[in-house]
Formats: sequence, C-alpha cells, structure tokens
Amino acid sequence: MKKDFSLYLVTDRHLAGGVEKLIGKINGALKAGVRAVCLREKDLPAKELFSLTLRLRQLTSEFNAALFINDRVDVALAVKADGVHLGQNGFSPKDVRPLIGKKTLIGVSAHSIKEALKAERDGADFVTLGPVYRTPSKEKYGEPIGLLPLKKASKVLRIPFFGIGGIKKENIKEVLEAGASGVALISGILSAKNPEKATKEIIQELKLNKG
Repeated sequence: MKKDFSLYLVTDRHLAGGVEKLIGKINGALKAGVRAVCLREKDLPAKELFSLTLRLRQLTSEFNAALFINDRVDVALAVKADGVHLGQNGFSPKDVRPLIGKKTLIGVSAHSIKEALKAERDGADFVTLGPVYRTPSKEKYGEPIGLLPLKKASKVLRIPFFGIGGIKKENIKEVLEAGASGVALISGILSAKNPEKATKEIIQELKLNKG
C-alpha cells in the first residue's frame, strides 16, 4: 500500500453526530480524496467497535485507502487493517511489530519532540505531533505546542510526521512550512456541513503548499 498520504483523517463519532453520520462523512471525505483513515473510538464497546471497523474496512477498500486502528491491535489484525495507531499510554511499536509484521504500518501520537524521537527509535513509521493549535478534542493533552516543535522535528526526525490539533484550511500552509509531512484532521472534516467540499479544499491547500 502507498505510504505517501499527506492527509490523515481521524474519526470521532461524537463530533460527527453518531455512527451512521460518521460513516456518511467518511464516505464523502474518501470521495474527495482522503487516502488514510484512523478509527479512533475509545469509548465504543468492543462489539460495536468491531462492527464499525468492518464497515470502514469495506469502505476504505472501495476507495483504495488505508485503514488504521487506534490502539486495538487485535481488531486491526482481525480486519487486516493497513496499520495501527498507538498512544503514549499503551503498547510501544517494538511490542506491536512482532504481532503485525513488517508490512503493517505503525503510527504513534506524540506531544513533544522527546516522545516523537522515542517512537522513531521504537520502530514507528510515522508520528502525529501536537496539539499544534487549541482544539477541544486535544485539551486533555495540555496547552498547544505551537509551530516551533514542528520546526525542530523536521530537523531531527527521519520518519514522516503530521501536525494535529486545530488544523484548518487556513493554517495548513504554516504547518507545512514548519516542516510537517502532512496534517491530521478530526473536526476540520467531521464537523463540516459538507465534509466532501471541506476535504477537497484541504487537499487543494496541501497540494499548493507541499514542497
């Protein structure tokens, strides 16, 4: 599978207005060109999570897009997901790699250069770094880190990294100029009245500003 996506869509059914609306919005985003979706529904019971995962696996496959599963390595293996995305409080990439093999990608959420470098050492394929800007979904991770850590990361990280947290069409240019490989979005697409239109505008912005 391709690893060169620059837009990483992270799910939040609460923001989307429920599971059915989430699926509809992801469908619109995929139509518009999203090629990587991370299923992140930490408070969804296992049975419902698995059901949603199966539906998203089918949907992403139709669009030749990659599906990542947040934390749940067992679910990722069960549906043959393209990757897993790990937080700071769970498994390490070096724990997971023997289970999933070399071809399955591993993303890691990092909130500092130190965490990003550790993820790289432990075998992550990419990291999300943030929150860059203030955003309700990331408030529990503390104050926004701003653009400076992205600039530092571009000098010391060898793996791709995505800016996350409060990313909107209007600030994509400065995130890329700071050195990010791409952007990860939640509300910028899932809270939009027209997710397909919002996605097209974001992808256009990425194309305009990719070095």
